Amino acid sequence: MRSIYSVHPEDFKSYQTAAIRERFLLDGLVKPGEVNCVYTHYDRMIVGTANPVDKQLELGNYSNLKALYFLERREIGIINVAGDGEIIADGKTYAVNKLDCLYIGKGVKTVKFSSKNKANPAVFYMLSCPAHTSYPTRLLTNEQAAKVNAGDAYTANKRTINKYIHSEGIQSCQLVMGLTILSDGSVWNTMPAHVHDRRMEAYFYFDVPKGQRVFHYMGEGQETRHIVMDNYEAVVSPPWSIHSGSGTASYSFIWGMAGENQDYTDMDVFDIGDIK
Repeated sequence: MRSIYSVHPEDFKSYQTAAIRERFLLDGLVKPGEVNCVYTHYDRMIVGTANPVDKQLELGNYSNLKALYFLERREIGIINVAGDGEIIADGKTYAVNKLDCLYIGKGVKTVKFSSKNKANPAVFYMLSCPAHTSYPTRLLTNEQAAKVNAGDAYTANKRTINKYIHSEGIQSCQLVMGLTILSDGSVWNTMPAHVHDRRMEAYFYFDVPKGQRVFHYMGEGQETRHIVMDNYEAVVSPPWSIHSGSGTASYSFIWGMAGENQDYTDMDVFDIGDIK
């Protein structure tokens, strides 16, 4: 399992494009027939995917964790971004179709993934962070997710926010997770930009049209940089970094975080006129 190490904001100011991509971009995440995970030293978050095609895959253990099994001291949130699939958690089967979310709490020993149709396989995106207590496994379909309509066409950020794992939804120890779908013609995922000093965040971009790209902005608000991202790529955003991005076409993305609290609105907005 690859590791991503923490970066100081002053050091970040000197990074060239290659260094920024190496230390924050999680590319090559989706690999057919494999489970692929990356360990980050931001709130010990693990970012991963499972892409079962013609056989069942199992979430294995990793030596980095120094644990008897993956979820011995962790919790995990899983969202499917492709074809219909199933997840088996300690023998119980859950149908997890596109945009559905499954939360699995600390102490579950086996997690297995499968697709219902190998011609249109599932792609399960996963976020896992440490947990000090256990909450029950729970499935939330996209229809059941709390939805917030935000932005407008005038500012090119009309979008629907779908909240799954949060203080008023699926209960977790410290994980917060959901996804945002941009309306046709809108390209900004968050503007004005924001930071939350007590929580890291990971973004996973999907349904990016072929040949299009997303420009993910990061850095302190008055010292910004960007990473150009493709479909099925993720990026780690440190607590000191702004969280914002824009695309050359409309797209969707999964956001997730871990840290001191689970209040979705716990963020400090960075005024548009102050961004440099």
